[in-house]
Amino acid sequence: MSLEISEQVRALARKAQDGLREQFARIDEIAESNSLKVLAAFQKHRVAESYFAGTTGYGYDDLGRDKLEEIYAEIFRTEDALVRIGFVNGTHAIACALFGALKPGDILVSAVGAPYDTLLGVVGVVDKGPGSLMSYGVEYRQVELKDNAPDREGLAQSVEDPRVKVVLIQRSKGYSTRSSLSVAEIGELCQIVKAHNPNAAILVDNCYGEFVEEQEPTEVGADLVVGSLIKNPGGGLAPTGGYLAGRRDLIEGAAARLTVPGIGRECGSTLGNNRALYQGLFLAPHTVAQAVKTAVFAARIMEELGYQTEPTSQQVRHDIIQMIHFGAPEPLKKFCKGIQFGAPVDSYVTPEPWDMPGYDCPVIMAAGAFIQGASIELSCDAPMREPFTAYLQGGLTYESGKAGVMLAVEELLCQA
Repeated sequence: MSLEISEQVRALARKAQDGLREQFARIDEIAESNSLKVLAAFQKHRVAESYFAGTTGYGYDDLGRDKLEEIYAEIFRTEDALVRIGFVNGTHAIACALFGALKPGDILVSAVGAPYDTLLGVVGVVDKGPGSLMSYGVEYRQVELKDNAPDREGLAQSVEDPRVKVVLIQRSKGYSTRSSLSVAEIGELCQIVKAHNPNAAILVDNCYGEFVEEQEPTEVGADLVVGSLIKNPGGGLAPTGGYLAGRRDLIEGAAARLTVPGIGRECGSTLGNNRALYQGLFLAPHTVAQAVKTAVFAARIMEELGYQTEPTSQQVRHDIIQMIHFGAPEPLKKFCKGIQFGAPVDSYVTPEPWDMPGYDCPVIMAAGAFIQGASIELSCDAPMREPFTAYLQGGLTYESGKAGVMLAVEELLCQA
């Protein structure tokens, strides 16, 4: 398929974009605020070119790595941070945080229903092999959603048990249909937990949410935030990795699980990747804004075609994910096919549903990215189950993200 886009789709795009001026202005204001915050942190910590040099082997005395962790702690307003390319994904980083904070007999509470699919095996709710939290004697409880929103009363009751040591709050919706949580809503949940169990550590899965708002969850009561570097904070340049920012004891516990007790954070070579991690973080507020604009545009143009979206094009955003409800498998697959056609990498392939590791049903994924699996780059994925909802995210530039969405619409219309 060429990049030829019909006048019908171009007209739809113009109409959609014309109605988004206020949204785009709001997004730009947030990006400017966050860009200044990141710049101030770089300057305060006197970033120098020498920090971009990498280490090999054990990775002892990696000054650039250690300084970057100080900068993350500054940006997230926390005591400490751990930023490592040794984390293979966000799930790995969250698992290290959980294993570092929990011991046999403790209770983990998920505050907003089931966590993301790949964490179910970590917890042990689904048998994905040996080594889950539950297999080591950690008990798991889950506060179900009420009217597809957090159940505050249920949360208060669930955390009163003094054996509850960690409360997990997932900021993004994952593959559920609930709304993603705002930082303010996370703050309200943190207040409930602290009021009923002040000793419980509050861990926020911050994936897809960094720099979408001007505050982060650690500024409103969360004890630890965890995320992936190939999502928002890597700015599209980080080649792999994850981060944690929060209380020092929780960071040390996670570091001991990433490596081993007695070594913790002292080892971990960066293999020449420091420059990309620094530059990616510096660009992240702007890059995230591009992804948010792409999501808003996608919502608006799909609404013009009569599809239901969540959030709608006029709602304030709390992460970069855009849900589009198709109601049937065929239009969903066509949309993903069009997104793939709009990618700079692997644009010539056609995505098909497959049994992706960590998921309980086939998943279709359109992702032509420079970094494999990087969802800050334009991508679209969906579990092939009712209600056949696509989850669109990313866009390194608004212009390329917009083009990808237009090609997806073209695919829908030309084969309708």
